[in-house]
Amino acid sequence: MQKKLSMTNILAYASTDTAGNLLYCTLTSFILYFYTDVFGISVGAAGTILLIARVIDSLDAPIWGLIIDHTHSKYGQSRPWFLWLAAPFGIFLTLSFLSPELSTTQKGIYALVTYLVTGIIYTGISTPITSILPNLSSDSNERVKLNSYRMVGGNIGYFVTASFTLPLVAFFGGGNDQKGFAITAAIYSVIGILMFVFAFAKTQEVNSGPVETQSIPIKDSFKSMMGNWPWIIVVSANVMYWLGNTVRTSTVIYYAQYNLGHQNYASLLNGLVLFQVVGNILIPFMVRKFSKGQTLIIGFTIATIGQILMGFVGDSFTLIAAAWIFTSIGTGIAVSMPFAMLSDTVDYGEWKTGIRSAGFLTAIGSAFCIKMGSGLGGFLPSKIMAASGYVAHHQQTASALAGIKFSFIWLPAICFMIGAVIMLMYPKFERREEKIKQDLLSRIN
Repeated sequence: MQKKLSMTNILAYASTDTAGNLLYCTLTSFILYFYTDVFGISVGAAGTILLIARVIDSLDAPIWGLIIDHTHSKYGQSRPWFLWLAAPFGIFLTLSFLSPELSTTQKGIYALVTYLVTGIIYTGISTPITSILPNLSSDSNERVKLNSYRMVGGNIGYFVTASFTLPLVAFFGGGNDQKGFAITAAIYSVIGILMFVFAFAKTQEVNSGPVETQSIPIKDSFKSMMGNWPWIIVVSANVMYWLGNTVRTSTVIYYAQYNLGHQNYASLLNGLVLFQVVGNILIPFMVRKFSKGQTLIIGFTIATIGQILMGFVGDSFTLIAAAWIFTSIGTGIAVSMPFAMLSDTVDYGEWKTGIRSAGFLTAIGSAFCIKMGSGLGGFLPSKIMAASGYVAHHQQTASALAGIKFSFIWLPAICFMIGAVIMLMYPKFERREEKIKQDLLSRIN
């Protein structure tokens, strides 16, 4: 029997998502604004850079999954990547927020390369965060606990960057945002690197090792997707979550600065995203009454309603904040459930095809969704704002303000609503889960 995990082990695993969100959410939440209002790239060009990078970058998710599935080391299968990629991740995150003196074309190339490489490295370090979970414990209850702590840790990382990035930029920059972003990104990177090293030192894979782990042929990894409809459904819904949430977080600074007239409102609203933890905490209670699929639908629905409410409260910051909190509770549910459900879809794939490709399926189910959703989440509002006449550092026209408002309020609502509709197809597969687990156990025995 495996010993119960210590609090140090649990916190070490949670710290992976704290570090990952601290760095990656800094990138996704502020890079569009950094490009347009700090680095001096046009909003249309910035959106194109984000889309190109994310389309290319999203293709590396299955590659990283294959790499994880074929990793053999004395440290385990997933865990060593926390150590190997920590420093490169921090270095390229910092490079992404530097403002070298370059021509317009050179700025675009520099932005594309640094953003793309940072994203590729993030895939490499985020994939094992998900794929390591089944190997940290054989106890399903321990896994649920680990995932819950991980989600709370991730929310803490996001809370820090969302709440303190702009104040830190102002503090360190002293009016020079280029300097402020560079220093802030460097500080976050050092913190993130140390947390990943801590995670590597204090986690241990009990179901994986250089002897026990067997390589899966690449063609079998692709076969594991065939006919795996619950996996396809979860992946599709997860893309819609990350698309909607990235649009929401990447445009809040524009809405606060230009529509509400107070840029500091962005930091306040971002800080309130910590209410996602409420959604995380509600999940264990909700899954006792509802299925996991129904719980995810409820999360999407709450997020949709919150976004719609923001569209009808006018310029009252108090009411906007209240609706934002309501949305955040919904997104707290919606962001957590797909990660908990991916293990079930891996079981389904093994039951249907005889192939268990946890690294490959979870890489696409997590990293690919985050990358594709965040890429489109930066591209779509940039094109909407460009088409509506947005110009950085200028008083915006009524058309530009309308474009910002649509991007900030209505586009996320549409994405969350589509996610809920997609999940309506999931229950018929979820009802088979117990039988699938019994069948898999009987094959082992």
